Amino acid sequence: MVWWLEALTAAAPIAVILVAMVFFRRSAAFAGILGLVLTVLLTVVYFGFPELTALERPVIAGLTGSFSEAGFTAITILWIIFGALCLHQLQMQTRAINSLRSSLGALSDDPRLIAVLIAWFFALFLEGAAGFGTPIALAAPFLVGFGFSPLQAVTIALIGHSVGVSFGAVGTPIIPQLAITDWTPVQISGATADFHAPIGAVMLAIVLFLVTRKAREEGADMEPIAGWFILAAAGFLIPMWLIARNVGPELPTMGGAVIGAALFVVALRLFHKTNGSVAVDEHSDDQDEAKMPLWRAASPYLVVIALILVTRLIGPVQSALMAVELSWELFGQFQGTFQPLYHPGTILVTGFLVGGLLQHADRSDFKEATLKALKMLVPVTIALVAMLAISRVMVHAQMIDILADAAAMLAGGSWPAFAPVVGALGTFVTGSATASNILFTDFQIATADRLDFDELRLIGAQGFGAAVGNIVCPHNIIAGCATVGIAGREGEVLQRTLGACAIYLILGGALAWLIVS
Repeated sequence: MVWWLEALTAAAPIAVILVAMVFFRRSAAFAGILGLVLTVLLTVVYFGFPELTALERPVIAGLTGSFSEAGFTAITILWIIFGALCLHQLQMQTRAINSLRSSLGALSDDPRLIAVLIAWFFALFLEGAAGFGTPIALAAPFLVGFGFSPLQAVTIALIGHSVGVSFGAVGTPIIPQLAITDWTPVQISGATADFHAPIGAVMLAIVLFLVTRKAREEGADMEPIAGWFILAAAGFLIPMWLIARNVGPELPTMGGAVIGAALFVVALRLFHKTNGSVAVDEHSDDQDEAKMPLWRAASPYLVVIALILVTRLIGPVQSALMAVELSWELFGQFQGTFQPLYHPGTILVTGFLVGGLLQHADRSDFKEATLKALKMLVPVTIALVAMLAISRVMVHAQMIDILADAAAMLAGGSWPAFAPVVGALGTFVTGSATASNILFTDFQIATADRLDFDELRLIGAQGFGAAVGNIVCPHNIIAGCATVGIAGREGEVLQRTLGACAIYLILGGALAWLIVS
């Protein structure tokens, strides 16, 4: 088969998923099953599993291994979603969310500024500290509690946190790039931050545009907030860039979020006037009962943040928790690893339990929150497993490699403009910026050598693109929709985030072309 036809064939499952979800607004479960059937058929009929040809039945072994990886990964993701759902449902049961909403209402009654605090600073902090879906799983339901629609909450949380994904989970996506290059941590983190710093404000602008448009549709009179936008964007992006350029990849996102949020809150207290009104939570039938002290109302989130900081920043604690590991391997090509004590899902469940005790929640509150969380997990499981199975089959059948090679062949000298797209493609398929960097950093380096481009800059473009792909990654969207109770509407979310992803990739590609070429 000629190379371009082979590339189109390899791209067919991704195209089917996008068409089903974006144009026909079908659920992720429907699109995932459709895409999975096509992926398996293409693998059986044509692609096979090149790395397993020495086995007696390579296709059966490849599908078995790929599905095993998908199921194992799905369990680790569902553990995160379960913890976030339990935590959110507890906040609803105890009505702690009302106290939190009132406290934020004292800072501002403007939904755009509330969105900045939660979908920008809070989500970015969680991304920098924990990553792996935690920001969406926590920020989206938190936004719903403040009067945002579930669809809007998931959308703006996805878009808002994306700028920090390159340094998520204390710099995890940079680790595989360090392992396969001779560049230092500061060099790679700096090269990646050079893409986000000049254009990252665009993502915040999109968040504010979406919130403003919705508010105006509902009849609200929105005053200009250009000054607050500049403060929020600069408050995160400048510290993020400085930390990345001078310290390394571990703290740019988390440090930038903390510094920026502190400046923003101080400015709100000093210069912003509010009438104290705040959106009413549709789930609460008695607002007067919600007089819980602020520290107690926020205790589940405070416990989560404290555990994230302790487990990620204190070396001996981190090492001890990471030492407890469950792992498996199959046919020498398929594997999975789970660190139960270090996993974000365990942190969220601990926050649910300890926070609930601090809130004086009774047994019925815990039981009701847990049952509701389990019920909400059921419809999301099929979609999650299907999407992950597609990604693992495509990786092991080398369909992703075929797509990357075709992109490089088509782009030629203009490759830098397309380099971020490869990073985003990797995240879209695998569901992880880290996995995307594992898949494609070598490819970016080889392309740089072949076309005589700056290797470090292309590595930065890869890390940038991998971060952008997070906002259209099906399993992130599935998780976000699950936590706010809109499972089945993933196509609508993807339709909204796809435009933001395209804008950011186009700007990043133009920037890459300018600085590399």
